[in-house]
Amino acid sequence: MSLIIVGSVALDTIETPAGNVADALGGSALYASLAATHFCPVSIVGVVGTDYPPSAIEMLKSHNINLDGLEQVEGKTFRWSGKYVSFNQAETLSTDLNVFADFDPKLPDSCTSCYTLFLANIHPKLQLKVLSEMKHYSLVACDTMNYWIQLCPDLLTELIRKVDILFINEDEIRQYTTERDIFLAARLILDMGVRLVVVKRGECGAVIISKESYYFAPAYPISPVRDTTGAGDSFAGGFLGYISAKKSLDDQTIRQALRYGTVMAALNVAEFSVDGLHTADQQRIESMQKKLKEWTS
Repeated sequence: MSLIIVGSVALDTIETPAGNVADALGGSALYASLAATHFCPVSIVGVVGTDYPPSAIEMLKSHNINLDGLEQVEGKTFRWSGKYVSFNQAETLSTDLNVFADFDPKLPDSCTSCYTLFLANIHPKLQLKVLSEMKHYSLVACDTMNYWIQLCPDLLTELIRKVDILFINEDEIRQYTTERDIFLAARLILDMGVRLVVVKRGECGAVIISKESYYFAPAYPISPVRDTTGAGDSFAGGFLGYISAKKSLDDQTIRQALRYGTVMAALNVAEFSVDGLHTADQQRIESMQKKLKEWTS
């Protein structure tokens, strides 16, 4: 399997300036998987409750996502409710972990070997557990958040020292390193053995920093923006999906992957929940990628 994604699968209730949805499909693993499946074979590892909609399972199957690692257990699916006064940051109204509270990732045989392993935003101890149980991988990437940086910085550091690619936003990288300059902060992380630091900058796009180079991409302009939930996960999925398809981290591949990640994030924010990723077709993805390349050349 080219790409295995481990993370949360949720049902979200979201209010934005563009409207609202209730019990919509969400979760870091879902957004990343739907973005990545446009580029390479994907397996998802996560947990849902018995209330998870059968239509969602069928939708994932329609994208040829391997669901061997998606466990369904008795109880309710993880639920998150949030409100966006602006699209830059959500106010969390409620978080009900439900079956996700006892999530103990189980790797079936089909999910123990891959080109790329993506440890999406979950507790670092679970990310480390999954990593220790993998039989083979060529690249490993992880995402994190301010909560883990504050709660368990030592565990997070142990994880970061083992990964090739780190996804992190501007506030988080400053919090983790205590360095205000994101480029100096990234250098500190590169010194830990990470090969690429991907700094997510929201409406300002993203920058990727390696020991040899910098790669920049603005956000792809979308109007109207409807829902920014999962934008970072969609970006990561698109980026890693393309990397996994090409099986390379050379300069040209990184630049192209950055553009595809940016496009998948844009498609995501254009609709509520995962609708933009679900309905995207390859022709539109390629068209947007070419425009972004023209604008940034």
